[in-house]
Amino acid sequence: MTEATAQARTAAGGSDTAPFGRVCAVTELPSDTADIGRYRGFIEDTWTIGPKLHGGTMVAGSAAAATRWLRRTAPALEGMFPIAASTDFLGAPDPGEVEYAVHIRKTGRQISLVEADLVQHGRALVHTTFTFGHLDDTPPAYAADTFADMPVAPPADALGYGAEAPMGDIVHVAHGASMRMDGEWARFAAGEQGAPRLRLWIRPRPGDEQDDDVAIYFALMAGDISPPVTMNRGVFGWAPTVQLTTYLRRRPAPGWLRVVATSTQIGKRMFDEDQVVIDATGTVVVQSRQLALLPQSSW
Repeated sequence: MTEATAQARTAAGGSDTAPFGRVCAVTELPSDTADIGRYRGFIEDTWTIGPKLHGGTMVAGSAAAATRWLRRTAPALEGMFPIAASTDFLGAPDPGEVEYAVHIRKTGRQISLVEADLVQHGRALVHTTFTFGHLDDTPPAYAADTFADMPVAPPADALGYGAEAPMGDIVHVAHGASMRMDGEWARFAAGEQGAPRLRLWIRPRPGDEQDDDVAIYFALMAGDISPPVTMNRGVFGWAPTVQLTTYLRRRPAPGWLRVVATSTQIGKRMFDEDQVVIDATGTVVVQSRQLALLPQSSW
């Protein structure tokens, strides 16, 4: 734990029941122009994969800043949330202080468009275009039975992310939430190969789960929580995301989120990965698709 992380936890009253809430706690800054909102944020080293910030966490922090600016400038649209996010990663930010520059492109009663840049050391490193709209919180008229054989909560034999686990020293995000992986699908954990697919369970800490907005941002983050499914094909190493698209369908119910990650095609240089997130009621909350580069060692 860095000194900055320790200070952040002390500022939170010595409790770590809402670590993701601190990712979303952005502070407004003075702006040179009236049409650009500027916010300061702090992303602790908990929210990293290896030494670099986790992509889904940066999307969630950007979403929090974009939501704040939209509500600030268009109060009548307070009921809107970022139902779609298209993210390009221009660099790999480090944990610590970040800034967000937010620009509203369009407002409307049904759809609004907002762009947000995550800036560090004066450089925009993550650019996200958000589509804001109203969540579909009614029961679905149709839902595919994708998760029929996946328990609502992780079973006792699910793989953890502790120091003894294969991912324990890499996926630090697991220290800010409860996370488990389905060992039957994670063949790499047994030193074997299998289909490019993984299943996980993730649940926010109690304080994060009880905050309606933070729970939504956490679900957005969970759309990027799976390790690269290429690990099941024996391909390990950093697989940088080229582009990530995330859809937020509805607010999550309290409890565990189930995540299924799959790939349609793995090429020589690139692969795709789809992730579907459902809540404890069995309803789809988030969907995502990303294009990522394979580790160069596999080329």
